[in-house]
Amino acid sequence: MKFPTLAQLKKELSFLNEKELIELLANLSKFSRDNKAYLFFKLNEKDNPGLFLEMIQEELESDFVMARGDHSYYAKKAAQKLRRKMNKLLKLSKVKTDQIEVLLFFCEKLKEYGFLRHRNPVLDNMYQMQLGKATKLISGLHEDLQFDYEGRLEELAGQKS
Repeated sequence: MKFPTLAQLKKELSFLNEKELIELLANLSKFSRDNKAYLFFKLNEKDNPGLFLEMIQEELESDFVMARGDHSYYAKKAAQKLRRKMNKLLKLSKVKTDQIEVLLFFCEKLKEYGFLRHRNPVLDNMYQMQLGKATKLISGLHEDLQFDYEGRLEELAGQKS
């Protein structure tokens, strides 16, 4: 089965009335948790711009609390699971500052909860990759915003554990 292109879908959607669009969006949000989350954030981002960041940080914080970091193997597996979840959640926002905040938050929590004390190469590489992603995003921001984030980034990059 060949799926239509995005342009074709947009054209077809333009022919629908408001009631049909609402019904279609409601049905689409039933298919996956990601669709529902994306729709929720898009509907509420104008009223509360910090809502996405707050909810993501709360969710990651609770997952870090539940994660098992007492042994190198379990710490590695838990961190990988948390990174996958974070990356999935990052796709819901196109705001660069929110993405940077989430990446830096993730790195701070890796340090805070002692995941890096094991000196596991996988954990160290994951940590460096997330810092690299944050650095790349920061470099694309305005100079004033870059200055704000560089202090946090240097602090995280300077000491691992």
